Formats: sequence, C-alpha cells, structure tokens
Amino acid sequence: MKIAILGTRGIPARYGGFETFAEQLSKRLAARGHEVTVYCRRPFTTPDDVFDPRIRRVILPTISHKYFDTAFHTLLSAIHVTFTDAQVVLFCNVANSPWVWIPRLAGKPTVLNVDGLDRKRRKWNFLARTFIGFCEALATFTPDRIVTDAREIQEYYRRRFGKDSVMIGYGAEVPPGSNHLEGFDLASRKFILYVSRLEPENNPELVIEAYKNVQTDWPLVMVGGNPYDPAYVARLKSLADKRVVFLGGVYGPGYWQLLRNAGLYVFGCEIGGVHPALVEAMAAEKAILYLDTPENRETAGENAMAFRHDAADLAARMTQLLGDESQRAQLGQRARQRAETAFNWDTITRSYEALFTQLE
Repeated sequence: MKIAILGTRGIPARYGGFETFAEQLSKRLAARGHEVTVYCRRPFTTPDDVFDPRIRRVILPTISHKYFDTAFHTLLSAIHVTFTDAQVVLFCNVANSPWVWIPRLAGKPTVLNVDGLDRKRRKWNFLARTFIGFCEALATFTPDRIVTDAREIQEYYRRRFGKDSVMIGYGAEVPPGSNHLEGFDLASRKFILYVSRLEPENNPELVIEAYKNVQTDWPLVMVGGNPYDPAYVARLKSLADKRVVFLGGVYGPGYWQLLRNAGLYVFGCEIGGVHPALVEAMAAEKAILYLDTPENRETAGENAMAFRHDAADLAARMTQLLGDESQRAQLGQRARQRAETAFNWDTITRSYEALFTQLE
C-alpha cells in the first residue's frame, strides 16, 4: 500500500509522542513492503536528519505558533496529499479533524488517531479548549475510522458521542546501544529522570517542588523544553534548587543513554492516552513513579508506583524508592515485562496494517 502520515511535526522524532509514533510506525510499515510518506514541518527538520531511507518525507512550511502550527501545517498537508497517489491517509491529533475529510474527496480513506483529551491541557485558553471540543465532535464523522490508544479514551468517545473506535496502543522498543553514560556529567544509576515537554499539564512544577523536600544527593534531571513558552521554562528554573539539571530536549542515542542509566523515573503527565515516554521507561526496566490518572494506571498499573497530585505524597514516594534498591529492581523488572507483552511495536504495526487493508 501507499500510506501517508499527517499531523505530526515529522521525523526524525524530536518533539513528542506523535513524532515517535510516526517514526516507529513508518519504518515498520516500510520494512513490511509498503510505500510510506511522512509529512514534516520545516522548522523541525534539518538537511542532516537521519531517518529510514525507505521513508519519503514531504516538508512543508508552517506558522510557528502554538495556536496555529498544527492546524496550518495539516491543512497544507491534507491539500497536498489529496493530489498524490497515496491510497490511505493516517492523521494524528484530534485538532486535525476539520481537515480529515479533504483527501476523502479524492477517494482516499482516512484514519484519525485522536490521542487523549487534548482540550484539558492547561496551556490552552477558553477559545482553544472550545475549538478542540468541537474537533472531538467532528472526529466522529470526518474520518473513515477513529483510532484511540487507551480504553479510557475509547470509552469516552463511546459514552459522549456514541461513537465506536478502533483501539490500538503505542509501543516501546529499547534500541541496541551502549549502556555507558557518555557526554553527561552524571553518575550511572544515581539520578532521577523526568522526561516531558515542559508544560503545566505535565506537572514539572509538582516534580520540582516535591524534589525540594527529598534529602538525596541524586540530581533530578529534567529532559524537555517548550519552544512556544520559554518564559515558563525560565520560571521552572527559578523554582529549582542547585541539584536540578535542565538538559533541554535530548533525542536519539543520548535520550536512550539517559533512560538506561537513570536510577528512578518520574512521570507526571495528566493528559493523554498511552504516553510513549511512560511505555519507553517501562521497556527500559526503570522503577517508575507515575501520576495516578486512569490512563496512566491503565498503562502501568501495579508494575510501577502511583502518586497523587500532591507534592508531599510524591516526595514521600521518592524517598521510599530511593532508600530501597530491591524495590526499585522489582518494579523495573515488572515494568519491562508489562511493556514486552502489552506495548509491542510490531504487534501495533500489524494492527494498523490490518486496518488500512480493510479501508483500501
């Protein structure tokens, strides 16, 4: 099949979950003999990018603003793909539901992965939340099929809109590579790792505040940035004590080095379905502290330790795990086993392939 993937910032992945999804899915589909095109936003690409050569990239301009970036680029991509030989079009992000019908005018079936409940993100103002809520309603009829990545999100669309969706999760794969920690001034297995875009709904402030109350010489390593709101990143740095290390965005081999060598992983995202960062930490056999939401509980369950949206509770659980190496090891082993059985990229690729085949 000739498959196009739209709505992400593109590959190689250097922003968030949808970009990781596009990269992992596209290379596996290509390996299975399909012709795959991934639409990319110009500011997120460079001439030196390394990606699977079997994948074609279409690089289009965008408006680098948090309210217009996704919508503008996906509109251009939807128009462009309509005049190509793509046979199936996969859109990512519920905010793109207003454009999903465009390729259908040319007889191209479309699939929309809606992800989580994006309208609940605290970065959005009232108008943005209202628009995204409208997009949720549009998503029930603009694509040929909806894909949800968690049972909680699937049930939400069934309950609110009476719409059934196809449930296909995200995967995790720890790539081969060295377990040595090179290029970072950190001691292996002696630091706490937080990985996420630095946005309010991902609770970096909560993690920093909790860490202030933990007596440890393990640094807290914050990986992630926010290109749309540097003032918020500056505020986080002002709140942190000298033990907190801000590395900005780290991708590729460097990211996996940090993940393999972390002694404890803290996951604070409260919006979304199955988060790739959480699943990747599980696959890397990390002891994980996760914010207790229905979606995160569905992902990790008893294979990691949950904490409430409360700095004191998180601090107490950090202290507990930092003082118990055996419990950290047990949690890591259980997390890896859960990732291997429930979040396998090859299984997920076959599920998308079967869905596309039904629609072609």
